[in-house]
Amino acid sequence: MARKRRRRRRKQMKITQWFKKLSTKQKVLLISGITLLVLMLAGVIYVASIFNKLNTEEIKEEEIFINEELENVGVGYTNFVLFGGDSRSGEVNKNLNTDTIIIVSLNNETKEVKMVSVYRDTLLDVSNGKIKKCNSAYNIGGAKQAINMLNKNLDLDLKKYVTVDFSAVVDLVDMVGGIEIDVSEKEYKEVNKYIDETGRVAGKKAKHLTHAGLQTLDGVQATTYSRIRKNVGNDYARTERQRLVIQKVVEKAMKSNLSTINKIIDELFPRISTNFTMTEILSYAKDFTKYKFGETSGFPFKKGSGTIPGRGSSVFPITLKSNVSELHAFLFGTEDYQPSSKVVEISGEIAYIVGNRKPDKDTSNTGNGNNGNTGNTGTTDGPDVANPNQQPEDSNKQPEDPNKQPEDPNKQPEDPNKQPEDPNKQPEDPNKQPEDPNKQPEDPNKQPEDPNKQPEDPNKQPEDSNKQPEDPNNPTGEPDVEDQ
Repeated sequence: MARKRRRRRRKQMKITQWFKKLSTKQKVLLISGITLLVLMLAGVIYVASIFNKLNTEEIKEEEIFINEELENVGVGYTNFVLFGGDSRSGEVNKNLNTDTIIIVSLNNETKEVKMVSVYRDTLLDVSNGKIKKCNSAYNIGGAKQAINMLNKNLDLDLKKYVTVDFSAVVDLVDMVGGIEIDVSEKEYKEVNKYIDETGRVAGKKAKHLTHAGLQTLDGVQATTYSRIRKNVGNDYARTERQRLVIQKVVEKAMKSNLSTINKIIDELFPRISTNFTMTEILSYAKDFTKYKFGETSGFPFKKGSGTIPGRGSSVFPITLKSNVSELHAFLFGTEDYQPSSKVVEISGEIAYIVGNRKPDKDTSNTGNGNNGNTGNTGTTDGPDVANPNQQPEDSNKQPEDPNKQPEDPNKQPEDPNKQPEDPNKQPEDPNKQPEDPNKQPEDPNKQPEDPNKQPEDPNKQPEDSNKQPEDPNNPTGEPDVEDQ
């Protein structure tokens, strides 16, 4: 033991003497290098610990479905899809319908971020030709199935995703200190109607709003605001509120201090599922403060809604083909985009299923991410309209004949005073000869026949055609005395 201690002392003395012989500049460089190495090692350990908190899922590239004819779609953009699970339990990997589906597109050059919400009740091909509501794809096969569904129906090449649990939004808003939202009068009433349920599910006390207007919402209030739909624009306006809440939260997080960021990572990452790698996350994180929000919108742009037999209350694109063209123009600036044959095929299938239905009234799908609240665009006759007087559609109703000729626009409207036809009226004789078009109209001054007049004797001889007409002054026909 004594020999070992002596050897250790000799080594320490040698190192000390070696360090003393170094110049001041060499000593500074050495200490700086060691410090930098320690910091780098600590950073790697810290980032690894952060990444380990995430629920990561590897999706192999060969498992991603991309339409065959797709070439150079979204070049220069980073695209991924954000799913919001409605499990409300923290389980975000499978067996849940996605209440929120948002395609996020980042322009790598300008750092502009655009968001497009796909309405959850939109009819799309979710699996092997099955036309169903798109929010069921995640339930069928998790994130991979939902990504493939979007790629197949929308001609996209999405590969990355992030899924967030419902309750995580509540905590995130609270961690950044709340978000400022301009709440309309109708939204104020609906938030208070459902806020207790949100608080109960999130395990937090719900504070009812006291007024409409611009105000700071806490986590429970903001989450309820982003989920209400009946009487406040239904699913169309709800997706606008969801995008607005995301924008406001990101803007507050960008201004947060390191302590807040660490808290968000520690508490929220375990409730997030993604297939982003640690390298990719760090790459995008370094430019985090440079990102800016651009326009946001909902898909489909031109749409209809109603009850579809076997599928319930649904939203359907009119048509999928034209809506996909508009989507590529909105996200990537691609004018006159020609959808793939797969999209054209699915478009025809959806049109066949929904029949000849009219589009919804035009409402503004698009909002500017920097304008504040885009949710107050008025109500839309979307799915689940809360109209107590509205009769449910007849599920056996036949779709209109697509070959039916349109009515003559010059046709005169019927006389509102016209008497209805006698239901007991006998149908006309189909063998009846048509009237002579040259027949003279009857004299309007002609006296009607005497109803008591005896019918003529059928045996009566016809009068002599050579008989002279009677003299009105000699009705007997005898010769006048003066003529004799």
